[in-house]
Amino acid sequence: MRQTNKDVLVVGVALFAMFFGAGNLIFPPYMGLLAGTDWKWALLGFLITGIGLPLLGIVAAARAGGSVEDIGRRVGPRFGRLLGIVILLAIGPLLAIPRTCATAFELGIRPSMPGFSILLFSVIFFSVTLWFALNRSAVLDKIGKFLTPFLILTLVWIILRGVFYPFGTIAETDLTGAAGRGFREGYQTMDALASLVFAQIVIGTLILKGYDNVKDQVKMASAAGAIAALGLGLVYGGLMYLGATASAAYPPSVERTDLLIAIAGGLMGDSGKIVLGLAVGLACLTTAIGLTATVADYFSTLSGNRVGYKLIAVATVVFSGVFATVGVTTIVNVAFPLLITVYPVAIALIVLTLIGGAVAHRAVYIGAVTGGLLTSIPEALSSAGMPVGLLNLLVDKIPFAGAGFAWIIPVIAGSLIGLLVVRFHSKQENAASGIY
Repeated sequence: MRQTNKDVLVVGVALFAMFFGAGNLIFPPYMGLLAGTDWKWALLGFLITGIGLPLLGIVAAARAGGSVEDIGRRVGPRFGRLLGIVILLAIGPLLAIPRTCATAFELGIRPSMPGFSILLFSVIFFSVTLWFALNRSAVLDKIGKFLTPFLILTLVWIILRGVFYPFGTIAETDLTGAAGRGFREGYQTMDALASLVFAQIVIGTLILKGYDNVKDQVKMASAAGAIAALGLGLVYGGLMYLGATASAAYPPSVERTDLLIAIAGGLMGDSGKIVLGLAVGLACLTTAIGLTATVADYFSTLSGNRVGYKLIAVATVVFSGVFATVGVTTIVNVAFPLLITVYPVAIALIVLTLIGGAVAHRAVYIGAVTGGLLTSIPEALSSAGMPVGLLNLLVDKIPFAGAGFAWIIPVIAGSLIGLLVVRFHSKQENAASGIY
């Protein structure tokens, strides 16, 4: 029992470290700023996508077989492969990994050393990332034992300082639907997507530790996910409160990174910037390590090991290092349309996998995914500056669209249609075989 508890703790702390990266640090304070006095409602929405879904994603992936493809395969083998590739690229070299470096630079380096080259920083950052990621059998343990404790201490220091010595007063803002906005802002953490692929590392680590039974793996993954969720919830709440205390001092147009720098400086002066830089560097680094290892492992396996893990890891950090130089704002703007498209699909698959039973049929999964895409694609095109007039107009008429949840009704409707199709075919088969 003691060994089991120790394994749960190590994996849980490592999961917290991998989940808590660049997006997790810069988005909660900004959401708190936007919400002002409604920051608790915004936090509620943010926690659903930032904690609830990642935890459910870990459990769902473990139950489905341990990988994102196992969940997507319930729609179809090709869809499972496509979903895995899209998610791995999104949380990998196309978006999340470059953002870790760009955020670490803008929050940790630029305020203290404004003349420092982002290109040089990118080389240093990704060299360290590669060193850790190349030894994949020890990735989780290295993150959990060496990097996470200091990360937690620095974040607790900043948050407690802000609680006992508030940055300013919490003001009323013009934001409506704070919970819905917080829900969508939580997309940017990409944690629900990451959970579907982090599960593969978790399961692999548990197998190395001797947990071969699927039931034990699901139980251990659930417990480790709960530990990560508790840590994330405390940090998110603290960071969003800090942002709310700045709502009277800064306009909604403030850059996310500038806001966090201002809060740290206001709370602790120049030393606050140093502490923030350390916290950011560790948060971003731990996430980059976990994502690089996951991407390399996935695409190496996808190629049938014809392309080696180390080669893909090197290619990932090189591409990410170049893309990181464009800055956080550009990366965030590029990410949003893709996240709007993928998140409803991921949510539908996670929920259906956990429900199982009567809805565990391919037609139900196809219906849910189709319903989600019919609404998310027009929204994504509109956010990318390519609106489709009639489609966007129709989507806006769907209940809950104003709060950012236009996909909910179509996903439910698609699932029900799929379930009706299953029952209709079942009745036909029974009638053909003489069963009534």
